[in-house]
Amino acid sequence: MILSMANGQDSHRVNKSMSIAYLIAGAGGMYCGSCMRDNRVVAKLKSLGYDVTLIPLYTPIRTDETDVSEHHVHYGGINVFLQQKSAIFRHTPWFMDKLLDAPRLLRGVGKLAAKTRAEDVGALTVSVLEGNHGAQRKELKKLIAYLKKMSPSLIHLPNLMFVGMANDLKKSLGVPVICSLSGEDVFMDALPEKFRDRCFKLVREGARHIDGYISPTNYYAQHSATHFGIPPERIHQAVMGIAVQDFPPAKPADAPFTVGYLARICPEKGLANLAEAFAILCQSRPNSRLRIAGYLGEADTPYWQKVESFLRDKGLSSQVDFVGEVDRAGKLAMLQSLHVLSTPTTYAEAKGFYILEALACGVPVVQPQHGAFPELITATQGGLLYEPGDAQALATALIELHDNPAKRRTMGDAGREAVATSFTDDLMATQTWAIYEAIVKQARGA
Repeated sequence: MILSMANGQDSHRVNKSMSIAYLIAGAGGMYCGSCMRDNRVVAKLKSLGYDVTLIPLYTPIRTDETDVSEHHVHYGGINVFLQQKSAIFRHTPWFMDKLLDAPRLLRGVGKLAAKTRAEDVGALTVSVLEGNHGAQRKELKKLIAYLKKMSPSLIHLPNLMFVGMANDLKKSLGVPVICSLSGEDVFMDALPEKFRDRCFKLVREGARHIDGYISPTNYYAQHSATHFGIPPERIHQAVMGIAVQDFPPAKPADAPFTVGYLARICPEKGLANLAEAFAILCQSRPNSRLRIAGYLGEADTPYWQKVESFLRDKGLSSQVDFVGEVDRAGKLAMLQSLHVLSTPTTYAEAKGFYILEALACGVPVVQPQHGAFPELITATQGGLLYEPGDAQALATALIELHDNPAKRRTMGDAGREAVATSFTDDLMATQTWAIYEAIVKQARGA
């Protein structure tokens, strides 16, 4: 596989002749790892003097940092849904559509999406991937009109679900189009078969019009090439990075030994597996505590109730703190209280920003040996890996860290140092811009 990583080390040479239109897909009122990454990289680029505009699609974004995206939302989730359901809305005047694109309305789209049938989600995904041939062609025309006023040098798509618009964007604006790789496999693999197969076909077809892809990890770059049939020579990696100065070192009390979970509460993130491991831990190390933080949507409430019931049946309710959804201050306070973090995803994670955030605070992690986790833990030496889905193996790793405070400190210190030197937002931004420059230069034949 040919995988390029821009070094981004030659400080901050600003190319003022180049501007970037960076599209970002909102998550309907939820905190979203991809949104946080995209907002952070654009915020950093802007602070360094680069010309980048962050343009939200579907819904306004939600991030625990300052939102640097534009106010106006394109491909507004309500219009997209109505155009999918009825041809009438595909021909309404643009000024009427704008009323339904009000940010206040769109922030509630997440609740609507949670009640949407898999059949409808699949059909909508296919339609958006069909670009100018889909039910949302009017939205594409509006986006093109907006971008023409900007006259960008390059357009950056948020994920593979939007590659169907690349051909029309390039024809209309005459500039290269690139696309982020951000964990789309989890969503697309879960679609009903007839929609999944069509989506994969459209992604492969759309690859002809994508000048480059940016992956957050080496794992997901390689996985995307094989899983989606993306040309590997077009995939570049820009390191994941965070604002490390925002994360002071954790100083938890010596006891109780506190395990943290920081992610959306849903089956895919593996909270049930962690609850089972915590119960095993408490059998021999009763002076332990579990802190759970993350967004809980209506659709996943029954799942949480089952986890809660399991912990209650094990007599552990008094040793569990359910913090709920946290803002940035809440997240930092949560991390400060932990001896170890574990988010045992049932799927192979493409990114894992919460790993970097925990390590930035010197909190070691215990993660399943799949996806990007082995790559991150090898690079940082900040944690332990265990066999995915094996609650006993997870408990064994937690017990090892419970019993060895010196090892916890060594891992935490190593992880903190590694993040501060190799996973910064500065490095992420400069590597990303170097990729932009290379692709624009290639497109211009320079």
